[in-house]
Order: sequence, then structure tokens, then C-alpha cells
Amino acid sequence: MDRGYRVAVVGATGAVGTKMIEMLEKTTLPIKELILLASKRSAGKTCVFKGATLVIQELTTTSFIGVDLALFSAGGSISKQFAPEAVKSGAVVIDNTSYFRMDPNVPLVVPEVNAHALAKHQGIIANPNCSTIQMMVALEPIRQHAGLSRIIVSTYQAVSGAGAKAMAELTRESQAYLSGTPADQLAPEIMPAGGDKKHYPIAFNALPQIDVFAEDDYTYEEWKMINETKKIMEDSAIQVAATCVRIPVFSGHSESIYIETKQPAELTAVKEWIKAAPGAVLQDDPSQQIYPQALTSVGKTETFVGRIRKDLDVANGLHLWVVADNLLKGAAWNSIQIAESLHEQSLVRV
Repeated sequence: MDRGYRVAVVGATGAVGTKMIEMLEKTTLPIKELILLASKRSAGKTCVFKGATLVIQELTTTSFIGVDLALFSAGGSISKQFAPEAVKSGAVVIDNTSYFRMDPNVPLVVPEVNAHALAKHQGIIANPNCSTIQMMVALEPIRQHAGLSRIIVSTYQAVSGAGAKAMAELTRESQAYLSGTPADQLAPEIMPAGGDKKHYPIAFNALPQIDVFAEDDYTYEEWKMINETKKIMEDSAIQVAATCVRIPVFSGHSESIYIETKQPAELTAVKEWIKAAPGAVLQDDPSQQIYPQALTSVGKTETFVGRIRKDLDVANGLHLWVVADNLLKGAAWNSIQIAESLHEQSLVRV
């Protein structure tokens, strides 16, 4: 394989990094060599990729010499330090953290929505928040045909969005509670936010806090959805509000979305728009109890849309239920799609 890209994955042993490697197995992107990078403590571990055993290397400032594409998913502080080094070495960076998302010089991309923004990249492209990504896939076909003036979203987010330790905490707490441990003795250490003052059980619970609280009593997760939506849709006037909730589900984010369109939109037309949209799958037949579910979204790259119905009081109001695998479409797969789009637009050197 003389032709192709040298691709690096930063954070190769993490929850999203391992999914990136899985998705690179399936991509149409021509890959000449895959380089796996992680912390010093993970260096030396191995990973099988397309039948070959690869040794994970320690991430350093010289790791990107000769690399064409660098996929980052190792935390904002790592991206802050090493993404510019990768760009200096000639690589194009696709960053899965929040560090660069609102930088006006960094495209924030969901390929089904705004792949055109890639043409303006200066070496770094940001992958949006997982909850934002699936909402954009579901709403973009409606926006294209009828416009959008308002979005109100409530999320029901899986613990895998907080990492492997959060998943382990859900398992431990569930087992303890079912074995008779009282809720006030479960001793949570991570949820709802590892860096916050108090922690609450996630097992058999719903926590209306993801990340820490910020301006106007919205959490950072909620502000991400608000600001990222405006940037991706290139519409600062659109009204967006979010309430983000963590629930005891391992994988698969669900969202209840209320929108107001600028133009009237008939339900049959809305369903056809979504059915025809790239990356979206319509699952909407209430008479047969067909609607998107978190459990059945796991392992799939599509965004599932259902429970589409008119608001009873607002003429142009619509309600939707949207589900996607947060580790795939919400993170790893969207990053790979960005890489594929860069290749299709000849925006990566070979």
C-alpha cells in the first residue's frame, strides 16, 4: 500500500479511541499506516488492526512526524498541548474534545450538515458534542425545507459519555443496591461531574446535571449544545435551550426535541425529509410501537428519529424523539466521517 495516509489516534486506549480504531477498520479512507498513541502508562500495550498487531506508543511532541491525519480523543488538556504540535508537523487534526469547538478559526463539523466548512480549516477541525451531533443530523433536513426558529431539547444521556470509570460506577452501584445497600451508602465518586463538590448515585436515578454549572445556571454541557448548534447551523439568531440529564444507561443518548419551524411543515413531509436525509433513520409507527430506543442504537452509526408529532397549541411546533450511539455517531464515527470528507475534498496531503 504505497498510496494512502499515515493516521494517528491519540487516546487509543480510551472509550472513544478504541471505537475510532474499530471504525477505521470499516472506513473507505485509504490508510497506509496506523499509529496508536497514548499516555506513558499505556505505552507497550498492543492492539490488532486489520489482522496486524500494533504496539501503542507514548505520545510526545515528535509523534506526528510524517503523519497526515491525527484523531484526538484524550482530553482537552492533551489537545491543547499536542494538537498544535501535530499541525506543525504537517498533520490535519480532528479533535474530539471541547477545547477548539468555539474557536472561530476552527470548523465545527457534522458532515451530513456542514461538510463545506472543512474547506476553511487551518489544520484543526473540531468534532461537536455527542448530543449536539445527533440533534443536528435529525434537524438539518427540517431546517433545509422549512427553516428553524426555535429548539428546546431535553437529553437522556448514557454514562459512557463520562468514560469507562463512570460505566464501572454504574455497574458497582447497581449491584450494591440490588444486594440491599441503601442509596445513601452507595458512595458515588464520579457522577454527576467528577470535578464538582458533591457526587450522587447514578444507579436507578436521573441526574439533571452533566458537567459543572456555569453562566445563568446552565451546565457546560447545556451551553455546548446551545452554542455549537448556532455555529454548525451558521445561525446566531436561532433560539436554543437545553436541559441535559444523565440516566442509568450504559450507551445510547436519547433526546426529546421541540422545534418551531419558520414555514408550516406537514407531518408526512417531515417524515419523508428525515427518511431521505443522510445518516438519519426514520423509526416512527406508534400503531406498532415503533420508535427509537437507546438499547437498539448501540453499535450503529446512524441517528434514529421517531415520535414525530405536531404541537397541539403552536402552529409550527413539532416534537421529535432522537437516539444515537454516543460513542459512535456522537464521537468516533463522526470523526472518521470528517476524515473521509477531507479526503473526498482533497483537503489532506498524501
